[in-house]
Amino acid sequence: MRYSNFTQRIAGDGAAAWDIHYRALARMEQGDDILLLSVGDPDFDTPVPIVQSAIDSLLAGNTHYADVRGKRSLREAIARRHSERSAQAVTADDVVVLAGAQCALYAVAQCVLNPGDEVIVAEPMYVTYEAVFGACGAKVIPVSVRSEHGFRVQAEDVAALITPRTRALAINSPHNPSGASLPRATWEKLAELCVNNDLWMISDEVYSELLFDGEHISPASLPGMAERTATLNSLSKSHAMTGWRVGWVVGPQELCAHLENLALCMLYGSPDFIQDAACTALEAKLPELEAMREAYRQRRDLVLDCLADCVGVRALRPDGGMFVMVDIRATGLSAQDFADVLLDRHGVSVLAGEAFGPSAAGHIRLGLVLGAEPLREACRRIALCAAELLKEKRYA
Repeated sequence: MRYSNFTQRIAGDGAAAWDIHYRALARMEQGDDILLLSVGDPDFDTPVPIVQSAIDSLLAGNTHYADVRGKRSLREAIARRHSERSAQAVTADDVVVLAGAQCALYAVAQCVLNPGDEVIVAEPMYVTYEAVFGACGAKVIPVSVRSEHGFRVQAEDVAALITPRTRALAINSPHNPSGASLPRATWEKLAELCVNNDLWMISDEVYSELLFDGEHISPASLPGMAERTATLNSLSKSHAMTGWRVGWVVGPQELCAHLENLALCMLYGSPDFIQDAACTALEAKLPELEAMREAYRQRRDLVLDCLADCVGVRALRPDGGMFVMVDIRATGLSAQDFADVLLDRHGVSVLAGEAFGPSAAGHIRLGLVLGAEPLREACRRIALCAAELLKEKRYA
């Protein structure tokens, strides 16, 4: 049977990147001692008040169709949270609730990009980005951000890539996979490029509440940017709610109207009881949130400390997020080969940097998704793997 060309645009390296993760899961099911650091799924439970809110909503019979755009109480809560954190004045009318930030990214791309449009994306990039933009026929133009520059976008590099076909700039800060965040001066230069060239800014801010160093800047708050910025966020990382699929877009009201039309023909709204739980997540005083954030910071520092003096590996300090990039180029292996050896010999699953783009070649991404002791053990195994490879390299 025949399939559409669309199926080719949503496949490729991004989908294949998860093969090592699935292989690790299969070994875990067989009872092998595997330390799983290859996926950004928090190891914390969703805070109990959020779960209880969903249960109460279910018992109250809230199991029917909800507002396609998102129930107003949730959109108001999102608008308040966004305004508090970004200093951008928004209301519920500037918000659309979608099934996670991944769905939000897909929906925004469909509503602002045409086939043949170019979208400049910081590379390395999250593994689904290329397929998301390719799904609407747009062309990804990668702007390389190297480890030597802390994986931070340079505005002059972006400027050099702008053409008459450029329609949007997509930036993720704090960045996945590196955890780098952009300073205000860089955001101001990028905003100037967007305004002067009439570009959309797609700002992925899902790790904004897991920032340890520096200041989070939401580009929509900068002069001339509110009308051209789609801000994506979710509860997945900050509230340990990956499986709940709660995300949103904050943007100009005309964009929100288009997103509502797309949701109408694709999702028909998020479940009412999940939206009630999301309201609790955003409005209740939850000490668990700060505890999780502090745990990620401590885990980051633990990894940096454990790998600080290890021959053959160099851990890069992230500003935020839940990952650490580790430079393994000194071992002489590609990141994918190193990751395969690490899993096969030592039972640690990480993602190869090449999965995120060529600028991350020679690096692995490990998730801060295990407690202190298993994470310490994972670092010990990574160091051991590097030492073995260097020894084999000397005697080859």
